[in-house]
Amino acid sequence: MSYYESVFIARPDITAAQVESLTESLKQIIVENGGAPANDEYWGLKSLAYKIKKNRKGHYTMIKLEAPPAAIKELERNMRLNEDILRFLTIKVDSLEEEPSVMIRNKGPREDRVPQDNQSAEPDNNAYSKEYTGDTSSEENFSNTGVDE
Repeated sequence: MSYYESVFIARPDITAAQVESLTESLKQIIVENGGAPANDEYWGLKSLAYKIKKNRKGHYTMIKLEAPPAAIKELERNMRLNEDILRFLTIKVDSLEEEPSVMIRNKGPREDRVPQDNQSAEPDNNAYSKEYTGDTSSEENFSNTGVDE
């Protein structure tokens, strides 16, 4: 069996409890078709980048699972038929991460967030701090290119 991560966006007018029951029914479909859901994460009600079916917000949920391709096909068929699900995306991954996703780790206030390894906490202001010095050496080199004026 392969590992998958499936994210779906539910309509904003349903409650978080209804989203949880929807997630449980989708996990039940996976179990019935020979798969095993590892865990699920409710990311909350978030604004969409653009309107989807006249909605500006949606409940985001991710399910990490191990299942055969037939179970994924049945899961996606049921997501397509369900009117409460606006969009979904299922991807195949090499392994399932045990730690929480980036969406869950960044859920707290900005001050509490830990910067990633390759990013410093303070921005690099030197990239745009060069001032015009009035140096004309580049103009001299440009004028000696051999192009007649």
